[in-house]
Amino acid sequence: MAVADTAKSTVEQITAASNTAFKDGVEKTLSALNDANSYSKQNLEAVIASVTAATKGAEALGAQAMAFSKTSFETQVAAAKSLAGAKSVQEVVELQTAFAKSALETYMAQMGALSETVSASMKDSMKPLNERVTAAVEKLQAVR
Repeated sequence: MAVADTAKSTVEQITAASNTAFKDGVEKTLSALNDANSYSKQNLEAVIASVTAATKGAEALGAQAMAFSKTSFETQVAAAKSLAGAKSVQEVVELQTAFAKSALETYMAQMGALSETVSASMKDSMKPLNERVTAAVEKLQAVR
């Protein structure tokens, strides 16, 4: 009977060890799947935040462009009225020169403002994505 008891005890130990190993394996797999799901969710949230920031930037650019177009049109109409009321060729040249100078200065200022808006929009829209890349690199370095 001692041999039978030893065999039975060995089988029970192997079965218990197998069950524990299987249970641990399943728990590790489920934990890894949960981590992957959480990571994917965070990535999706970062993409949504990035698109939201880019959309806000595009809206700001559109508003700035519309305001500039309106102001530019009004300035051109006023300049045309001034030119129509000019009494001499010299006055026309002076008015045209002043208008051209003013228009160029306004255009350059507007381009500067648009560049700042684009730069800020790019920075804001890339921030969430950069944070996710940093998180991924940190996770990979932790595994190594």
